[in-house]
Amino acid sequence: MGVLAAAGIQRPRGTEDILPADAHRWRHLEGIARDQAGRYGFGEIRTPAFEYTELIHRVGVSTDVVQKETYDFADRGGRSLTLRPEGTAPVVRACLQAGLFGGSLPVKVAYVSMAAFRYERPEAGRLRQHHQFGCECFGVPGPTADAELMLLLADFLAAAGIRSAVAHCNTIGCAECRPSYRQALQAYYRDLLPTLCADCRRRFEQNPLRLLDCKIDREAALGAPRATDHLCAACGEHFQGLRALLAAGGLTYEVDHLLVRGFDYYTRTVFEFVHAGIGSQAALGGGGRYDGLVESLGGAPLPAAGFGVGMERLLGALALEGRGDGPAEGCDLFVTGEDTAAVFALCAEARRAGVTAEFDGLGRSLRAQFRHADRLGARLVAILQGGDRPVALRDMRTRQQRDIPRPAIVAAVLAEKDAG
Repeated sequence: MGVLAAAGIQRPRGTEDILPADAHRWRHLEGIARDQAGRYGFGEIRTPAFEYTELIHRVGVSTDVVQKETYDFADRGGRSLTLRPEGTAPVVRACLQAGLFGGSLPVKVAYVSMAAFRYERPEAGRLRQHHQFGCECFGVPGPTADAELMLLLADFLAAAGIRSAVAHCNTIGCAECRPSYRQALQAYYRDLLPTLCADCRRRFEQNPLRLLDCKIDREAALGAPRATDHLCAACGEHFQGLRALLAAGGLTYEVDHLLVRGFDYYTRTVFEFVHAGIGSQAALGGGGRYDGLVESLGGAPLPAAGFGVGMERLLGALALEGRGDGPAEGCDLFVTGEDTAAVFALCAEARRAGVTAEFDGLGRSLRAQFRHADRLGARLVAILQGGDRPVALRDMRTRQQRDIPRPAIVAAVLAEKDAG
């Protein structure tokens, strides 16, 4: 690596390598995500890492993600492409293209460790390439979809081992009632404009709801009008219905009147799960409702809701809580002996039977091979003694050893594995 580093060959800023020592944490978390999504009836979907720029820019014209953070490039055919900055727009495009919305509703899909790309200042839990677990539900107009997604996310975080996440939710209205709320925000902020940061002065005209989300001008936001005071009857009923369902589902939450989301497409419900221990980027994940998005991308009007969780951010929170290692992925069986072909044959047989098996390929001494087996976390070591002699099977935890006939060795290893 020293030579490569000297030549400038290093990973790009804002990215991370997931090495074998850490990969088991990812697999453990991904397994929990798939399990929880499956319990709620969400099937897995995978989309390309890049989309046509028009798709990504259409759903976030006034957002910082699109204005400042997308990776846009022209391919060799002169087409403008963008690395996906989030999962929702690509999922909608994929479902539209496949005709899924023309079949049975609802359509419920999930993505696990979807890579997303944003050009932003790297910091803890926020990388230029990060990974998301997300779920999207299409076709349910009422608050049951919103509540189900919040409960799914809560269950996932709990199953992953997070104990310090707090659910926040809010409503930002719809196309009917949001204009009056927008006007109320602008009226409140107009005299404060000279004191606001440059981003907030820009947002004042483009997307005044994002003024509430500014970390710099947080004090000003505390006195701002609340969306809940400007809802139409339908949005008010939707929010009250959501709160009743969350209570029925046993989810404790806080109504956060400053909560908005970073994309233009959100309507009515928005929510986040916040972890106070991970610094300024305290949201582990969040989402909400986006009833107009499918239509804006060329489909028929279709209600929709979803969420996304940053996997790196979640792993960081788990580390802070002293959790997240997941089950150890050690070696079940290490095989040693003087007959290389016999060692190789036993490893092959064991692997086909579902055993994680290793052997030494470097010609080390028996003592060195035992040390290597320890480093691998091997539970058992099989010592081939040659000819028709039985195999010595050694338990590396108890240091006890017993002889087993060669034809029965794999069955004995499986029995030890099943016994735990």
